[in-house]
Amino acid sequence: QEPGYVLHSYAYKETSLIVEAYSRRWGRIGLLARGARRPRSAMRGLLLAFHPLRLSWSASSELATLTAVEWAGGLPALPGIALMCGFYLNELLLRLLPREDPHETLFDTYDASLAQLSEGQAPADVLRAFELRMLAELGYAPLLEREADSGAPVDPRRRYRYEPELGPVPLNGEGNSRLPSGSCVVSGQTLLDVARDDYARAQTRDEARTLMRILIAQRLPGQTLHTRNVLMELQDL
Repeated sequence: QEPGYVLHSYAYKETSLIVEAYSRRWGRIGLLARGARRPRSAMRGLLLAFHPLRLSWSASSELATLTAVEWAGGLPALPGIALMCGFYLNELLLRLLPREDPHETLFDTYDASLAQLSEGQAPADVLRAFELRMLAELGYAPLLEREADSGAPVDPRRRYRYEPELGPVPLNGEGNSRLPSGSCVVSGQTLLDVARDDYARAQTRDEARTLMRILIAQRLPGQTLHTRNVLMELQDL
């Protein structure tokens, strides 16, 4: 009866499924759903992404056996671009979150993000807020309100070079061609806006998207987020 969501599933043998699930108290878990693809299986049609579930399982190895699944309320279906945003959130969890590493606050954030997407909130705002909280939960919270070198408060009127390992460093006239690899230029106002989840400014939305990309890329060296590429092609979120 553990609250959870399906992140991804794939066929196993003739009638079963391997399910990557995300639970509130146990984190990401691998489940074997025996017989879930049989026409009369009680699990058939329930193991769908983006629907709150109650999961029960038993475990004697790394891959647990799913013993029961129930609906736990419902969410309106994610429409259009919101559906791809949901898949992006799932891919982030699959790539960044180790198995059996519980983060109850992150689970609640994921749950709230799906609700916001289903209600039609601005997808880019939902994604940025989730990305920031996920990084913070995993111990990689970015420095946003203090300058990396001096510790002084970020000046909303200044431009900064953001280096993922350090944070914001004031620009002193150097151009983009002289930026270290993996860094970006961002305004102080954007950094302060991101710190308080305020994406009303168009410039903040654009710069926050670039900033989050480099912060996440640092945690996934050499890997490609496939749903991110699709989103970039669809709407540059």
